[in-house]
Amino acid sequence: MMQVGNCIVGTELLEENFLCNLDSCKGHCCVEGESGAPLEEGEAELIEKYYPKFERYLKDESIKEIKKTGYSVIDKRDGEPVTPLLKGKECVYAIFENGIAKCGIEKAYLKEKIPFRKPISCHLYPIRIKKMSDDLDALNYHFWDVCDPARKCGCKKGVKAYKFLEEALVRKYGQEWYDELVETVEAYQKEIEFSERSEDCD
Repeated sequence: MMQVGNCIVGTELLEENFLCNLDSCKGHCCVEGESGAPLEEGEAELIEKYYPKFERYLKDESIKEIKKTGYSVIDKRDGEPVTPLLKGKECVYAIFENGIAKCGIEKAYLKEKIPFRKPISCHLYPIRIKKMSDDLDALNYHFWDVCDPARKCGCKKGVKAYKFLEEALVRKYGQEWYDELVETVEAYQKEIEFSERSEDCD
């Protein structure tokens, strides 16, 4: 673990390869899981505000579920707001294109219909944020077999998780914070290389 700004960052984020490969995983992170996507403060209100702009992209049964349960629900395990699930499975905001699960909110964003892309917890995955205090976050790399294709693709392309997540991390913490993360990674890599060279001399 190491500290970057107001965050404690797990070294897995720096070491693990990761590059989403939707052709292989089919977007199962939008489908599998025990609860919906965690929502940060204000995100439930943003979803409700822009819902009329992206409702057209959702499935009819998703629209019915949203009318029934609301734009967000409270997770019974931790008492935090999350996106509702459809039949206890996929997120109600998930859409399917050519057999691949994608985000209906994000589709509206990419079409420049709304300024809100999607919940930051989705954008940051496979990072999971745990609040340690009001001014300290812990960034943990979440291992999930659903994302094995992403790890294999990242390994093949030589893309580390923190690089793949650059846009999401900048969105969450800002460019200055991300630049500090990159500097921390470079220092960490030099330390590892020095340690390995020292071991070779023993």
